[in-house]
Amino acid sequence: MTNASRPGRPKGEHRKAEPEGSCVTAGFAGRVVRWQQTHGRNELPWQNTRDPYRVWLSEVMLQQTQVAAVLGYYERFLQRFPDVGALAAAPLDDVLALWSGLGYYSRARNLHRCAQEVVLRHGGAFPRTAQELQELPGIGASTAAAISSFCFGERAAILDGNVKRVLTRVLGFREDLSVAANERALWEHARALLPTRELHEAMPRYTQGLMDLGATVCQPRNPACLVCPVQEQCVALREGRPEEYPVKTRRLKRSAESLWLLHARAGDGSVWLQKRPTPGVWAGLYCLPVFASRDALEQALPAAARRRLREVAPFVHVLTHKDLHLHPVQAKLPADWSPGGGAWFAAGEWPALGLPAPVRRFLENA
Repeated sequence: MTNASRPGRPKGEHRKAEPEGSCVTAGFAGRVVRWQQTHGRNELPWQNTRDPYRVWLSEVMLQQTQVAAVLGYYERFLQRFPDVGALAAAPLDDVLALWSGLGYYSRARNLHRCAQEVVLRHGGAFPRTAQELQELPGIGASTAAAISSFCFGERAAILDGNVKRVLTRVLGFREDLSVAANERALWEHARALLPTRELHEAMPRYTQGLMDLGATVCQPRNPACLVCPVQEQCVALREGRPEEYPVKTRRLKRSAESLWLLHARAGDGSVWLQKRPTPGVWAGLYCLPVFASRDALEQALPAAARRRLREVAPFVHVLTHKDLHLHPVQAKLPADWSPGGGAWFAAGEWPALGLPAPVRRFLENA
């Protein structure tokens, strides 16, 4: 709940974030730590561990993905790849197969590369500092800080999407985060709010507390301000308009693209799949052949097959910044048909491959 009855500031007037040591920052870390201990999330499978492999895996999976969607994938990954050495030794296809459906597949490719780097460059032991961790593939500043804080107690600030929302509201930070200099300034404020060096043992709980606040209390819409442990320090609540934070004016425009999918089947029920090129949509995954138009699809087929095509109802698959309008077209082809760049996979073989989620769902229901 927001407190809209509190007087606000005239429109156009911006409040700068308070300096370190002010009433806004004083005691902030302690309040977050105490709240997390009694009200935060403490039962997730990647919590209560200082194993950097498990923490790293969860942090990568949770990027732009809800906890509920990650839980099953996390458990399956640990069963198949129990440590960084097992992940590094696995074929990329196996990694992508387990990742299938989780989206943002560059995370899986970077996960595999990073595991190999940890083994080759660090003997299978993750570096202990955020600075060193950032040198590994796919580990940004916030992920590196989370790993070093949770596993090694380093005083390192995190700044993922949830934490940006918490800090900009508490500090009244109204600068536009689409400007790199303003985001750097927020990083400095995040560092100033860290627990004191004498309380470095509180770092794992403080880091988790910020994440929990953003996920469960300080939400984008209808934040539960009345149960927030830092409500007395929150500038946005005092202003009566927390939902205006954070400020980010530059938005990526959504686009749409139409693609035709060739569902080619042989007499024995096998389906033709080929690997998608890198970079591009679904890079590195097995997929039905993709074409930019119906005409292009037909030209890839023998003349006899073109006369027996069957169109399936198109459907839309939503990506972060693009809507894919997918048009499946079914064709029966001889088993010796081979346009190159792919192979026939029997009904018992393709489910184990790394497939884009919409293609997997289509094949399961075809």
